[in-house]
Amino acid sequence: MALESTERTHVDLGAEFTARRARLHAIAARTLGSPWHADDAVQETWLRLERADRAGIENLDAWLTTVVSRVCIDMLRQRAARRDEADADAMESLAASDEAGPAEAALRADDLALALQVVLDELGPLERLALVLHDAFALPYDEVALIVERTPTAARQLASRARARLRAVDVATVRERQGAAIDAFLRAAREGEFGDLLQLLDPDIELRSDDGAVALASSGAEHGAPLLEHRLRGADAVARVFAGRARLAEAVVVEGIPAAAYIAGGGDARAVYLVTMRGDRIIRIDVRTDVPDTPYAAQISR
Repeated sequence: MALESTERTHVDLGAEFTARRARLHAIAARTLGSPWHADDAVQETWLRLERADRAGIENLDAWLTTVVSRVCIDMLRQRAARRDEADADAMESLAASDEAGPAEAALRADDLALALQVVLDELGPLERLALVLHDAFALPYDEVALIVERTPTAARQLASRARARLRAVDVATVRERQGAAIDAFLRAAREGEFGDLLQLLDPDIELRSDDGAVALASSGAEHGAPLLEHRLRGADAVARVFAGRARLAEAVVVEGIPAAAYIAGGGDARAVYLVTMRGDRIIRIDVRTDVPDTPYAAQISR
């Protein structure tokens, strides 16, 4: 009887976690800049939830947000190029009038993901997280402070420093340049222009595809689907995957960022191609088919 109760509790906990997975993934992806690293962060969050005393968790949403955020901080701090953010008193203070009016806030919400993509490597772990939690997910600074383990004033300063860098990004120009690059990429792929593809790809580009994308591409190979593998690196290898093989892909916008998608006959996105650029070159393409379980489904527009 006790065993049945334990199994039922675990199933209920799994259902509660699944209902919150998309939001946790979105927080992690925005903070870490990679859907694959976000997968790892969400999985670690689930493992910690399994080990936790459920009776001691009063607010599951807050608990999960805190845990996934701290997992992201740990992951960022393990990366080689880490900036020291230990002393909040050493941060330069920005104007107290940092809070934006409604019009600016709406613009930020629309452009935040793309601007973050441009400056992500310039931000420290706590700057990234404070900005994402406050600006993208509307957490008040009192709650952000608990997660980043700083005072509310220091949490505000962290977000302010990150926001100052975002404001230096000409989002309209970046969006236009990235959209043009994706259009050129799809055109070169459809026409089999190998040389043009190489010109668009960074020499060290990485292509990563999930299991569903690899299976989908394999089943559609005879109809011109890209020859996807789970992981490839290098412009030559990636160009060979797409050359002459992107007839069913079209340009879309995902969370304000130009991207591409494989659109099925019914008009649904079966896979999204998330594109990361530096300058005028594509440095990473992430192919995901878990569209219904992520924010991508609601955020795709053409």
